[in-house]
Amino acid sequence: MTTASAPGKIILFGEHAVVYGRPAIAVPIHQLSATVEISSISTSPLGTIHVEAHDIDLDAWLHEMNPDHPLAYIIHLTLDELGVHDPPAMGIKISSSIPIASGLGSGTAVSVAIIRSLSNHLGQSLPLKRQSKLAYEVEKIHHGTPSGIDNTVVTYAKPVYYERGRDPEIISLGAPFTLIVCDTGVQSPTAVAVEQVRKSWQDDRSTFESLFDEVGSIVRQARDCIERGKIIELGLLMDQNQVLLEAIGVHSPQLQVLIETARNAGVYGAKLSGAGLGGNMIALVDPANANSIENAIKSAGAVRTLTTEVIE
Repeated sequence: MTTASAPGKIILFGEHAVVYGRPAIAVPIHQLSATVEISSISTSPLGTIHVEAHDIDLDAWLHEMNPDHPLAYIIHLTLDELGVHDPPAMGIKISSSIPIASGLGSGTAVSVAIIRSLSNHLGQSLPLKRQSKLAYEVEKIHHGTPSGIDNTVVTYAKPVYYERGRDPEIISLGAPFTLIVCDTGVQSPTAVAVEQVRKSWQDDRSTFESLFDEVGSIVRQARDCIERGKIIELGLLMDQNQVLLEAIGVHSPQLQVLIETARNAGVYGAKLSGAGLGGNMIALVDPANANSIENAIKSAGAVRTLTTEVIE
């Protein structure tokens, strides 16, 4: 049996603006992950692949699946990348602790875990850059016009500074910092939010380009704060980024309640993370106060919370 995994992720700064060429920062969440196990099926002919993913009620043979299904697509892409057209018969079992459609990189992590397990099973481990490139192709199915940051941070599994068209840069941390990730319980398909922002941008390009420029400036300041360990200043930048996300139009009442609760509880900063319109809110906190803040956010309606330390 061959097993591989990939972590979840959270966007720290720059969502939406990153689609329009501005930088963004994302960090992995190692407490959440997708895992893929591959086992040989000695009784079946070459090319026979069985795919099992109980989280989405999938139990099928690859040749019976729609080729455009994200799981089928990444399996075929990986085999093509490896130049393997008649692989040994195998069973692919997929599991994930990452909530679906919550901005935590569920689909991306599954893609990367499949790439890793399949290439390792066939004895052709792929470099990280090629893994990320393959996962990006599946991102197009999930998100329409993806920025590329999700596949980058999930593949490299380190804090990254990402700008479209450039190689990702691993961020060196001046000090670790603690985030509370809070789920509103409202699913937020990224493609829907991205398309909404695109339509708004098309209707008023001047205003939105200015908003994206402001976001880009905040992201660059945030990177400096992260590298210098200036955590309080980093929180203030999160609040500023949130104001811009509200102007971009991807906020929601549920997010507002959780953000206001977090701020009243004494966080350094709080903002939505990912597509918006629901999904997740993140709060930067003093680890000594994390438990009380997390309890306050739960009481305000968060359906799921996770405290995570961001380290190199």
